[in-house]
Amino acid sequence: MSISQRLRDLLDHAGVKYTVVPHAPAYTAEETALRLHAPVREIAKAVVVRVDARLAVAVLPAPLRIDLERLGTALKARVEIASERETAEAFPDCEVGAMPPFGALYGLRTWVDESLTRDREIVFNAGTHSEAIRMSFEDYRRLAAPILMWFAGEPARAGG
Repeated sequence: MSISQRLRDLLDHAGVKYTVVPHAPAYTAEETALRLHAPVREIAKAVVVRVDARLAVAVLPAPLRIDLERLGTALKARVEIASERETAEAFPDCEVGAMPPFGALYGLRTWVDESLTRDREIVFNAGTHSEAIRMSFEDYRRLAAPILMWFAGEPARAGG
């Protein structure tokens, strides 16, 4: 599988500058960062969540974990991680776990953790476990039109 065609069409139509970065298959943000020789904090991960009965995308820096309670409180809703089946159905042209952070391309709302606004560029999965995209955060923000809020928790600790 190659870069999501929906994503490529969006980026090309908008005329934004972006780079497709091929890499050896990686299934975690840490592996992706290693393959790209980039700090893991530069990787933006998309997490598909269920907000009450509707799916949405939460985007945050890869080393942080999503704080479902904080997000649920902000949204005044019950928030859970979507199942693998739900994710596969919502992103039919993407490998599970490699969804790009553009929920609107798939009819889903997108929330971005405020901490990502500190970076001039972001790197994210392009729909596969072997290609990433690097682009400016401002171009991403303009195209994805996410809702900004604080919902990232502390990094997961080894052994706990």
